[in-house]
Amino acid sequence: MEYRIDRDSLGEVKIPSDAYYGAFTGRAIQQYHVTGRKSHKHLISAFVMIKRSAAVANIQCKTIDKKLGTAIISACDKILAGKYQEGFVIEEINSGAGTAFNMNSNEVICNVALEIMGKKKGQNEFLHPNDHVNMSQSSNDTFPTAMHVAILLNLKEMMPAVDILIKSLSRKTKEFSGYKKIGRTHLMDALPVTLGSEFAAYVTSITKAKNAITLAIKELELVGLGGTAVGNGAVGNGANTPKGYRKIAIAELAKISGLKLKPEPDMQHALQSKFAVANVSGAIRNLALELNKIANDIRLMASGPIAGLSELGIPAVHAGSSIMPGKVNPSLAECLNMICFSVIGNDTAVANASQGGQFELNVMLPGMLKAVLDSTDMLKNFLPIFSKNLIDGLTANEERLRQNIEKSPVIVTLLAPKIGYQKSADLFKESLKTGKTIRELVLEQKLLSDREVNALFK
Repeated sequence: MEYRIDRDSLGEVKIPSDAYYGAFTGRAIQQYHVTGRKSHKHLISAFVMIKRSAAVANIQCKTIDKKLGTAIISACDKILAGKYQEGFVIEEINSGAGTAFNMNSNEVICNVALEIMGKKKGQNEFLHPNDHVNMSQSSNDTFPTAMHVAILLNLKEMMPAVDILIKSLSRKTKEFSGYKKIGRTHLMDALPVTLGSEFAAYVTSITKAKNAITLAIKELELVGLGGTAVGNGAVGNGANTPKGYRKIAIAELAKISGLKLKPEPDMQHALQSKFAVANVSGAIRNLALELNKIANDIRLMASGPIAGLSELGIPAVHAGSSIMPGKVNPSLAECLNMICFSVIGNDTAVANASQGGQFELNVMLPGMLKAVLDSTDMLKNFLPIFSKNLIDGLTANEERLRQNIEKSPVIVTLLAPKIGYQKSADLFKESLKTGKTIRELVLEQKLLSDREVNALFK
């Protein structure tokens, strides 16, 4: 392999001659071996959009030579079109505050821009990754902004998957509306409900969780770009930024990303606090809690087919056992459980990282971002499969549902206003002891007429 020698503030670094990254990245890739995965595609896009927006703002503020700024913009456009992705080599968990990834982005954009200018990679005397691509910026304001953008982009892909699930559950609500079933509290028989009403409650739960995420998105739309190192500045920008830069850069970023981005009024807050990220992570966790409950209920209702509840039939997506022929398992519900456990764990990581900052900067950004993007990736990928291949294929076991209601002594509750709590309790015990239904005992003991029993049980 052929190499070139790049230089940074620490000295010389040997870099593969065809690599678009530079000296800082060359040092960083020797240190950050964590997950074995490169950074998320939406983080790459977010950073390149930020660099492009900064170049536009710097040109308009006359901070950068127009020829250099235009070369940076052109380089960003090529990368956003899908080229040079191999240059982004920093892993998703890297240095505090994401400095390594910021510099990886600066160096790739710089070297692409140098080639556009007819120069060679590494000729930083003509265009420099810090002085030009990173002009008016710091890792401390670019990474928090990129976090918000990347999460928003992922949520744009996840939310339709949630809508797909809501529609599937809604269809089952209608389909199951006529199926009466025994309710359960404490896992014990309770008053009857309908299978449809159970699924209607699931629709409500997921809709509420979705609405909470939508509200959390509003906080993510406020970004700290322009706050540079610590978010201070007397003219509405951070240190080392020209007047008007922040407003232009954020407006340009909103335009190119298609997101409703606005400047966070308190720039220090934007850098030191990760409230917005923790807030949306918590909302995603709450969605996972509701999904977990639904998956658990389906697994219980589908248990059997002989020794379990057997109230629901589930579609077979593959053989349930390598040793027991014909077995069908609630495999997709189990998969959703495991995804939800992971989402809950990711939120715990975010919560710890959110409170792990000190003074003017929270440096735990890459770990937080990885956790949120992992959660949204799993949900956007799996919820459509869960909806189509499990929810849409559920069937009601009408005979089992009917038998459970008729045989359950708990419907004696409906008699209590007529015959009293104590007498009703006696009937409950006698039904369990003799196996006779409540209806049979009430008529046998002439406590009510057949017409009165029918009226109550209806």
